[in-house]
Amino acid sequence: MTAIKVTPLQENLSFGARIRGIDQETLGQAAVRERIITAFEERGLVVFEDVEPTAAMQVAISQVFGPLKEHPYPGTDKVDEDTMPGVIDMRHDPNDAGIVELNGRRLSQWLPWHFDHCYNDELNRAGVLRAVEIPPEGGMTGFADGIELYRQLSPALRDPIESCKVLYTLDMRYDHMRFGKPAGLRDIRFQPGMLEACEYAATQPRAQHPAVWTRDTGEKVLHVSPWMAVGLAGHEDSAGDELLAAVCQEILHKVKPYFHPWRPTDMVIWDNWRMLHSVSGHDPAQPRRMQRTTIKGDYGLGSFEHDAEGGDRLRSTTV
Repeated sequence: MTAIKVTPLQENLSFGARIRGIDQETLGQAAVRERIITAFEERGLVVFEDVEPTAAMQVAISQVFGPLKEHPYPGTDKVDEDTMPGVIDMRHDPNDAGIVELNGRRLSQWLPWHFDHCYNDELNRAGVLRAVEIPPEGGMTGFADGIELYRQLSPALRDPIESCKVLYTLDMRYDHMRFGKPAGLRDIRFQPGMLEACEYAATQPRAQHPAVWTRDTGEKVLHVSPWMAVGLAGHEDSAGDELLAAVCQEILHKVKPYFHPWRPTDMVIWDNWRMLHSVSGHDPAQPRRMQRTTIKGDYGLGSFEHDAEGGDRLRSTTV
């Protein structure tokens, strides 16, 4: 078997791994794929270093973890639907990009802590990212471990939130954030294409997911997305709002994140059932281009309110 090297992401982190020595040939070896999957399951986040910087390599790595999810939503740019199905292209256009102001600084492509598809009844298994164009400063992707967040959560909050389900809707506007909104954040320019998605979401049922769930390996995961959360199921009252707000504030204050400084030869996969992620943002005048694949899957714990059916577009969006 070709040797690959698996090491902790950082010595002071309880999650994450780095893997070197991966190429198309090594990915064909069953033992290598098994070792990669084990690192992913145990550590929640894997940074593949010094890999071939192509969409084909991204697809090959992604397929180790399962089939790719297609994104048929017409507003999603694809790399090449015929030869590279499932690879979406996320380009920063300075003339059409959303801009926020955070602590007096203007940023593009800033994203708050969240997990993907919180507004849907199904949660994709994982996401795989690579950077095609990297700004000279900022543009880092942050990751936080829900297992560690559960351990850090105050018992006074952990006990009441443990049996709760959080309600979510696909409203990405930061001035609509009810929970966990950073102080000093305001929308400067909302990306025009996103407004249609928010308006569509208003016609759809709200999704609900447990605030805490238990993995097959026994660890409990605090899995709360401050972004797009609208309340607690069955507790949309002042007490419920106060509890969820306090949990989201603890996430912001106690999170021990890893922010990845991108290189063209890096690819990163994260466990969407366990990790939260965010983006640090960058100077709106600077370029940034990312390519992403999404791994199909579901943990089986989400649903829409009142057993309603959500529209297909909820499943085809990528946030």
